[in-house]
Amino acid sequence: MSAALHELSIAEAGALLRKGEVSSRQLTEHALARIAAIDPAINAFITVTPERALADADAADADFRAGVDRGPMQGVPYALKDIFDTAGIRTTCHSKLRENNIPEEDSVVAARFRASGGALLGKLSTHEFALGGPSFDLPFPPARNPWNPDHIPGGSSSGSGAAVAAGIVRMAMGSDTGGSIRGPASYCGTVGLKPTYGLVSRRGVFPLAYSLDHCGPLAWSVEDAAIAMDIIAGHDPLDPASADVPKPDFRGSLTRGVKGLRVGVVRHFHEGLAGLSPEVSGAIEDAARQLSSLGAEVEDARLPDYELFNACGRVIMFAEAFAIHEKDFQTRPRDFGLFTWLRMTLGAFVTGSDIIQAHRLRRELALAVNKTLSTYDVLLTAGALAPAPRFDAAPPGMPANAPLLNSPANVTGNPAMSIPIGFSSDGLPLGMQIYGRYFDEPMVLRVGAALEKAIDSRGRRPALAG
Repeated sequence: MSAALHELSIAEAGALLRKGEVSSRQLTEHALARIAAIDPAINAFITVTPERALADADAADADFRAGVDRGPMQGVPYALKDIFDTAGIRTTCHSKLRENNIPEEDSVVAARFRASGGALLGKLSTHEFALGGPSFDLPFPPARNPWNPDHIPGGSSSGSGAAVAAGIVRMAMGSDTGGSIRGPASYCGTVGLKPTYGLVSRRGVFPLAYSLDHCGPLAWSVEDAAIAMDIIAGHDPLDPASADVPKPDFRGSLTRGVKGLRVGVVRHFHEGLAGLSPEVSGAIEDAARQLSSLGAEVEDARLPDYELFNACGRVIMFAEAFAIHEKDFQTRPRDFGLFTWLRMTLGAFVTGSDIIQAHRLRRELALAVNKTLSTYDVLLTAGALAPAPRFDAAPPGMPANAPLLNSPANVTGNPAMSIPIGFSSDGLPLGMQIYGRYFDEPMVLRVGAALEKAIDSRGRRPALAG
């Protein structure tokens, strides 16, 4: 075995586990040692669970010896964003209001990973209630970008992006209401897949906005994301938004290439915008040329103006967030972090008329996107307009953020994946999004896998990751 343990993909680790050339306990102890060595610099974890991790690892090793195979995640360490309930392990939502909250039951996602035989390393930093951050007035520090800890890792699945990029885990779970999987993926140089709305159960995951929330993986490779999706996707009759559809074959098309596929590039979303980095736009054009050279038909595509998606999503998100937190907002307002309080306050002023108009517009936007996708197999768009900003890039008292273009897929519910497409001149990752048709994650993953192979950026890690 020539590769360091943390550089093994899920599939590579699984092959070695099944041959008996490595044990789950070895993988897990190695990951725990990396947490001890690396996490003090990046604050990816809120709660580390060594006893649970090692017990999971020993159970996986015992299953291997007994000939019991629970699937590709068996024996592989993973971690969860700290809004996913875990039985007997605190789920804080990175907030004082739930600092000592210990759920009695697993979320559906956590239960599926437990059943798969994975080893749970712990719970990961987020923004408070997946909304307010990055903040320094919360019980736990904000996660930092492993490529440069002076820069943000994106939000709100910040700890998930940081932990994957730093090589602590191959895959970590995140959630996405307005881009909270794809933003950290772009800033941290990982893959981040927001599935079709309803494909993954949200039961047991603390909500931000019921009609916009999605759960999905951040992973070091497209294949690792596909493996995670195979575990977590599936109908949940107790989640009212869960879709009762056949589970897609997420890995079956990864090696099929893109020859003959039609790819639309939505350049008008980002061209000419203030804050657009020439390095980002150049990397997107390079990716489009790569797909063309691989045999895809690549051309310009148009959607409604981005600001329509953004306004629609923000009205719905802030109104639903305020409804969820209204009691605490009225009785314990000072227990929220400042950024959460400020953002949630906006929801108190959304009228019934505003909501009706937003949902009317939402339907029109979804029809427009999917009409365009009847012509193209996938659409390419920018995600972040620039590399991750520094924490101190914002005025005092304001959160550091760079322009993001992620909300359309939350508004319409289409699957969307951020993939790395290179690095800036100062060594920070650059990303791009791939949009697909409803429940056509296999196509999104297929195109992502082809680009990942062509760009070949997976051999580079942050300096602190060793």
